[in-house]
Amino acid sequence: MSKRALSLTYRLQVASRVVAAAVGGYGLTSATIVLVALLLPLPRAQAVLASSMLGFVWYTLAVIAVFSVRTAVRAWLAIAPPTAAIALACAWLLPAAGSGP
Repeated sequence: MSKRALSLTYRLQVASRVVAAAVGGYGLTSATIVLVALLLPLPRAQAVLASSMLGFVWYTLAVIAVFSVRTAVRAWLAIAPPTAAIALACAWLLPAAGSGP
């Protein structure tokens, strides 16, 4: 069994996927938790608890998505646009700061 030196490009692609899975997956999961908590027709505490529990599923799916695509660029494209769209939806749904209880 011969040992081959892994190229720097390959190592950087793996590192990029790990960062996309860890940081990007966390961002996507956080944004999704907020959106689901805002949309669930439950009392606020129960909606937050339910969406937080679903967060484990969202994070797992994000990590699987990052490592199932062919390139690191596609991994970032699987994470960044949905995160931005969900964050914009959260910003739109959140009540304006300082307006009532």
